[in-house]
Amino acid sequence: MNSDLTLDQFLSRFMLQPPVTLAKTPVNGRRAAVLVPVINDTEPGLLLTRRSSRLRKHAGQVAFPGGMQDASDDSLIFTALREAQEEVGIQPDQVQVVGVLPAVTSSTGFAVTPVVGIIPAGLPLAINPDEVESAFSMPLAEALRLSRYSGLTLRRGQRQHQVWLSWYEDYFIWGMTAGIIRALGQQIALPG
Repeated sequence: MNSDLTLDQFLSRFMLQPPVTLAKTPVNGRRAAVLVPVINDTEPGLLLTRRSSRLRKHAGQVAFPGGMQDASDDSLIFTALREAQEEVGIQPDQVQVVGVLPAVTSSTGFAVTPVVGIIPAGLPLAINPDEVESAFSMPLAEALRLSRYSGLTLRRGQRQHQVWLSWYEDYFIWGMTAGIIRALGQQIALPG
């Protein structure tokens, strides 16, 4: 893939290619949202976190900032921005929301809406150690390269589902996070 992907090229492709909707109805109406933070830099990046190893669910996994929608949240976009502020200290006014991807169903039965937003380069993060162990950026062009993802079919009872896997440096990206990045890559449809 050409690593010369600019933010303008990303935004043009993102806006021109509507996502394919594959969302399923959440179990018990449970909804969540994640922020997919694209870093506005000479070489745009994607901000990801490694969840705290002390968490009860998904400990140590690579993820986007996000979580469950609170009853007081006005929207799923608000949820994603609130959670990003709580987890890594990104203020809502520092995010230029450019759109959302179709909701995906998590392994715990939540319908999770990915909210795509642009954040400034060099933004100082305030990591909440109760939720996040570390944060890192991955070059956007590399993240969106579809060939970097390998599929694995898992079977739970009578159901089968596809899980996507990838490595970046010493980070293992898999499951819903890898699936969201891959879906964004499919939407952007860069050559190579």
